[in-house]
Amino acid sequence: MKAYLTFKLNHEVFALGVDKVVEIMEVPRVTKVPKAPDYMKGVINLRGQVLPVIDTRIKFGLTPIELTKDHCIIVINMIIDEKTMYFGALVDQVLEVLEMDEETMLPTPNVNSKYDMRFIQGLLKEGDDFVMVLDIDHTFSIEEIEAIKENNQEQQRD
Repeated sequence: MKAYLTFKLNHEVFALGVDKVVEIMEVPRVTKVPKAPDYMKGVINLRGQVLPVIDTRIKFGLTPIELTKDHCIIVINMIIDEKTMYFGALVDQVLEVLEMDEETMLPTPNVNSKYDMRFIQGLLKEGDDFVMVLDIDHTFSIEEIEAIKENNQEQQRD
């Protein structure tokens, strides 16, 4: 069994292994970064550290919406080049933690989808619904990882 944090994006339920989740927080004031990619919402101050924030709606090709009280940031860790890096993922709503059997994960269907299926590790069945499990290690291109690395290196210098 593996624990997954579930969250909503555009009325769809996604999941992320809790081993990748550092914390969940309300959306503070986000500072825009000049010349940043459109999916980069900006940066926030997290206990004295600069944390890049990704707008997951834009990253997944969805229309951005006005923030509501349900929006929050999931602080995520990624291991890149043997270094742990952190970023915030802006999501519509965090739901719950589910214990799911990884053995029951279904492969992603090879059909036209509104999401880039490279981001999806597989599908888990929860009742009558399916939950899309994010493959966070394949969600970002080399260039996007470099941008996150730059932000993380800047915060380590400060």
